[in-house]
Amino acid sequence: MEKHDGREVAQTRAGDRGVLGDPWYDALASGWGELDGTGAPAPAVPPQAAPPERSAAAIYLEVQHSAAFQEVRSRYRRFVIPAAAAFFAWYLAYILAATTAPGLMGRPVVGAVNVAMLSGLGQFLSTFLLTWLYSRHARLRRDRAALELRWDTQEMTRMIEGGQR
Repeated sequence: MEKHDGREVAQTRAGDRGVLGDPWYDALASGWGELDGTGAPAPAVPPQAAPPERSAAAIYLEVQHSAAFQEVRSRYRRFVIPAAAAFFAWYLAYILAATTAPGLMGRPVVGAVNVAMLSGLGQFLSTFLLTWLYSRHARLRRDRAALELRWDTQEMTRMIEGGQR
């Protein structure tokens, strides 16, 4: 006895009626290939003029030029540029002091701990402090507005991808 998973039966049934078992597969659409009364084929019905759809790229460009997006970017730049400049200056000062003023960096502060060790630990502490300040600034000044922009953008792109849901 042969085992069948049902595909052969479904394919032969579908093959009798067209593609995928659609009984209307070979039927003409209204206005296509019908006679107009004079024996000549009737012209195809022109499709309804659909409103032009925006592409995802156009939506993203529109959002990028919006005042809300520009405000989020402005808040970002107002924090990041000065913070990065200050941190870079602090780092360069540490490096320059370590290379040009070994007497200063080697001066003991408490026991075996010298200025260089404290400055090195200060680099780590300032990194953690800057990270905390950045996340606090983002949470308080940018995240809500950025999230609203994100949701609006997703809604606009969802409409062009799959219609309204």
